[in-house]
Amino acid sequence: MKVCRQLSVFLENKPGTLARVSDALAARGINIVAFSISDAVDHGVLRMVVSNPIQAAHLLGDGGMMVVESDVLALDLPNRPGALARLAEKLSKARVNIEYAYGTTGGTGGKAQVIFKVDHVERARKALGRK
Repeated sequence: MKVCRQLSVFLENKPGTLARVSDALAARGINIVAFSISDAVDHGVLRMVVSNPIQAAHLLGDGGMMVVESDVLALDLPNRPGALARLAEKLSKARVNIEYAYGTTGGTGGKAQVIFKVDHVERARKALGRK
């Protein structure tokens, strides 16, 4: 488990917007490690963990986009039934709320990688046995 800096970028909800953002990051050598997109009536929210969050935030902000930074937990879980349930139970017992999460089970080595936004990062780390 590690604490990562996540960028939430508020974008116009129209064709080509994600292409422009990802192309701008690629041109600067910034890799998108994980991402999620949600939509609203008039905008979309791109949440992403990138290889250089400071540079990415400046690049996107200078491009006129609203960028909000937050700490998230990146965890590798076993890719088998019950792994998420056990993790969620540990966080629940520690009174840590999972505000949202996104991830994939397509990784190598039988692992699932999951990004969690929680209300208390340090309490979550303690509950999961990580300092």
